[in-house]
Amino acid sequence: MFPRPSTKSRRRKRGSTLRSRYLKTRLLGVAAALGIAVSVSLPAAPQAAVASLTQISNFGTNPTGLQMNLYVPNNVKANPPILLALHGCQGSGPYLYQSQDFASLADQYGFLVIYPSTPGAACWDVSSDQALTRNGGSDPVGLMSMITYTEQHYGGNPNAVFVTGQSSGGMMTNVMLADYPDVFKAGAAFMGVPYHCFATGTVRGWNGPCGSGQVNKTPQQWGDLVRGTAYPGYTGPRPRMQLWHGTNDTTVNYNNLAEEIKQWTDVLGVSQNPSSTDTPAANWTRTRYNNGAGTTQVEAYSISGAGHELPVKGTAMAADAIHFMGLDGTPSAGGNTGALHAVGAGKCLDDPNSTTTLGTQQQIYSCTGAANQTWTRTASKQLTVTVGGSVLCLDANAMGTVNGTKAIVWSCNGQANQQWNINSNGTITGVQSGLCLDVTGASTANGALAELWSCHGGGNQRWTLG
Repeated sequence: MFPRPSTKSRRRKRGSTLRSRYLKTRLLGVAAALGIAVSVSLPAAPQAAVASLTQISNFGTNPTGLQMNLYVPNNVKANPPILLALHGCQGSGPYLYQSQDFASLADQYGFLVIYPSTPGAACWDVSSDQALTRNGGSDPVGLMSMITYTEQHYGGNPNAVFVTGQSSGGMMTNVMLADYPDVFKAGAAFMGVPYHCFATGTVRGWNGPCGSGQVNKTPQQWGDLVRGTAYPGYTGPRPRMQLWHGTNDTTVNYNNLAEEIKQWTDVLGVSQNPSSTDTPAANWTRTRYNNGAGTTQVEAYSISGAGHELPVKGTAMAADAIHFMGLDGTPSAGGNTGALHAVGAGKCLDDPNSTTTLGTQQQIYSCTGAANQTWTRTASKQLTVTVGGSVLCLDANAMGTVNGTKAIVWSCNGQANQQWNINSNGTITGVQSGLCLDVTGASTANGALAELWSCHGGGNQRWTLG
């Protein structure tokens, strides 16, 4: 029989219990103030879930001492896409892993997720001159080191890198897309602010007027900040952007959603007026801003009545974000984008000299990553290239259906000779003709021309996008 505890012992135990309850109440209060979705308590993550995160040290240049955790699903794809997932203030990578749906979506679709953490659960640096300039220093440089490490050590696909984040992480999503437009294909920012809105010139500075929605600029002013400050002189393709905000957000004011829309529609060269507006779920209003080929460049979600709590776990929010980015393997949200590699030649489909002259026959050329080699497969089965501000479609010349028909660029018109099937065997076939996109004479030389030809399975008829 165990001895009965003394009265003094019982008092100590009771005092400890009360302190524990008080601490738990305080934590719940902090969580509520930050808009973190919490039910009854703060449950510890299951041991198996924590074990599935890999903490990585010495991942490269890391000026601010960030921590890196990587989630590798059991069914990870070969050459998997990479998602950089950024927590909010007072958060961490492991907490974001537990509290959101991105890891379970990675289990389903086989992509990698990087979950970084700031030192001391601080906000991200979205305010200093270093952070707001490509390779300038601070947090963005450490985040880029994580991406490079994941590509080199885990086979991550450098042509399929994406970023998402909530609150301060949503702000950093805007910064990363501005600083590194050549790295990211798309991003999804929850409860963020435009790039440079939070600028103070100090590391991790707080910009009250921006946070409270008092900073307003014209679309061109916002766009000029991206073009002139983040990566001056860059003329290549820009990543697509998805934006989310709750109308009752009292931490990061809802007005910032409109300012983000202004910035990214200007940067991506699309109209400020939505191409479409719908309600995909109760209290959700979605607006889409498409380019001339019908590809969504900017997508914005206004969540009526929601506070500072997005994305809400268990809803379709995270799934809609990865759908927009194409991480679920479907191009319907806006297309798959990247170089169109000619497998047999090891070169890329190229719009010669970035011409906008209609009827120009396309060629293959050494891959450069430039805009004239960046193709998008749209929801309408078009293959588009954006050069000199013009969106052009890959086209079967004169609606030809015979061997040798030239593969040219033309203004997008929605006709069947501008629609293409990307097939599992690597061929690309014209919807109208059924012929294969082909490198003339199986040539591997720069400048070899692209045409249509009867499908035969040769290497000069196999292509990969991205």
